[in-house]
Amino acid sequence: MRLRLIITTVALGFEVSLKVQAMDRWSALSQIETRDNDKAIGSAGEISRYQMKPRLWRRYARLDADWKKPDEALAAAQELMKERSAAFQRIHNRAPTDFEFYVLWNAPAQIQNPRRVVRERAERFCRLVALDTRTAKAD
Repeated sequence: MRLRLIITTVALGFEVSLKVQAMDRWSALSQIETRDNDKAIGSAGEISRYQMKPRLWRRYARLDADWKKPDEALAAAQELMKERSAAFQRIHNRAPTDFEFYVLWNAPAQIQNPRRVVRERAERFCRLVALDTRTAKAD
């Protein structure tokens, strides 16, 4: 009886820890790009927790949007990815996988053949998102 209680407790604890670490695509993207740092500025001048190039920010964000505000940064990132994902879907007749989503975000010109560093980051992104998918199926 006592062993069963310990095993159940450990199993429940493991499930809870998965839920804490699970992320949707946007949370995973923010985590990989800046560790959720809303004030991050990249080496090439990228801004926001999602690290958008300033010219892309100006194109996709509202005129009065503040890149340091998470909800406004998310809205701009979603607008950008809506366009990139739609273009991908027109070409491939399907939505991008999590791996392709990250490559479209980080290096869209490399979508057919991502370089090693982009591929490794995309794989990490997939692992973060997969935790969310596994947790959702367990619920």
